[in-house]
Amino acid sequence: MSNLSTGKASERIAGLLDAQSFVEIGSYVTARSTDFNLADKETPADGVITGYGTIDEKLVYVYSQDASVLGGSMGEMHAKKISALYALAMKMGAPVIGLVDCAGLRLQEGTDALQAFGELYKNQVDASGVIPQITAVFGTCGGGMGVVPALTDFTFMEKEQAKLFVNAPNALDGNTTAKCDTASAAYQSEKIGSVDVAASEAEIFEEIKALVSVLPANNEDDLSYGECTDDLNRVCEGLENCTGDTSIALSMISDDNFFFETKRAYAREMVTGFIRLNGSTVGAVANRAEICDEDGNVAETFDGTLTSAGCEKAAEFVEFCDAFGIPVLTLTNVKGYKADKHQERKIARAVAKMTYAFADATVPKVNVIVGTAYGSAYVAMNSKSIGADMVFAWPSASIGMMDAKSAARIIYADEIEKAEDGAALLSEKTKAYAELQGSALSAAKRGYVDNIIDAQDTRKYVIGAFEMLFTKRDERPAKKHGTV
Repeated sequence: MSNLSTGKASERIAGLLDAQSFVEIGSYVTARSTDFNLADKETPADGVITGYGTIDEKLVYVYSQDASVLGGSMGEMHAKKISALYALAMKMGAPVIGLVDCAGLRLQEGTDALQAFGELYKNQVDASGVIPQITAVFGTCGGGMGVVPALTDFTFMEKEQAKLFVNAPNALDGNTTAKCDTASAAYQSEKIGSVDVAASEAEIFEEIKALVSVLPANNEDDLSYGECTDDLNRVCEGLENCTGDTSIALSMISDDNFFFETKRAYAREMVTGFIRLNGSTVGAVANRAEICDEDGNVAETFDGTLTSAGCEKAAEFVEFCDAFGIPVLTLTNVKGYKADKHQERKIARAVAKMTYAFADATVPKVNVIVGTAYGSAYVAMNSKSIGADMVFAWPSASIGMMDAKSAARIIYADEIEKAEDGAALLSEKTKAYAELQGSALSAAKRGYVDNIIDAQDTRKYVIGAFEMLFTKRDERPAKKHGTV
């Protein structure tokens, strides 16, 4: 059933939703203001098409801005239509998807537009953590409208023509678009991290469909489960070779190799995204030391440390998962904190946010240590000490304060310096330290690791763990909210 009109805004809705599923709401609404000769101008639907439909038969609410109506500018009734859509989506418990192409606030409507715009912000805040919110930017999204995607959970951006900004590039002191196009999809996705996926318009529709397929409808009525046709005990041969590029490891252990990566071009040393395990959606966070190309060759490397951007990326993702009851899996391979002056400005606060997110989350949490796990950087990565329910480690994992050789060199500095064969003594002490304090076995003996598993068996162990944790209940101290 559809009463969708023609035009770019309606074409986008048709490209996103199941065929003939869209039902328009408020198609007769027009601008109420008559100031500045607005009464003489046509404003069909007041520049935004709103309604509901389905994606793979799942109910969603959609608004699509029409740039052919006063540039897609947001007036009073335009904003009220979107707010009304939010109210309906909240009643029904279904996602809201915004298809944005907006010239900004409609100046002719002044404070009426501002009031309605503020009401939209309020509705977005009220919906946060209750229903998933998705924004796709296809044209201009600037000024106050630039805040709208930031208030949603996931943002997509057309990679060639779309512009996302609060202040335009040419309005920044000493900058021009030619110098640095801060409004471009590349800048927003790679440098700022405000965009999850930058792609062509057609690709964005497919990406949103894939994302909606794994998201719950809301924070109570979980429709994120699907039938699993993959072998639950499937052996993942060669998984031990994916210690560096953990995005490949996540894909390998997931049902039918499904992996939807979020913020995929930003802080790439930290991987976040959704996988499927036995048909259930699981949020995944993993350290990444390298990126491999399609041929399996290493295309980019990282130093195996936590960065402020990576920690903030992980924290936001874990908070989303916890809000919507999505279990969290971590693959840990970290040796410390990135050390430079830029990082030192923010790293402590960013690590605190990530630590808080993991520790505060009440959903089932499983950690697999796939490589190194050193110092307090490891502690922050969903370790048992901050609340992981189950912790596994691969046999080759190294867990401790630092690498065994460095630790031995510090502890036995005097003996090594005085020894006739300092190198041999260092080697001996390194081996002893690794066995006592630096191995997966030593951590397991102390109860910090629940089981040591072969890498190829990771899939069946994490599936089993999440099944066991399905009915988890976790009480937290009574408080309004934390302050980190």
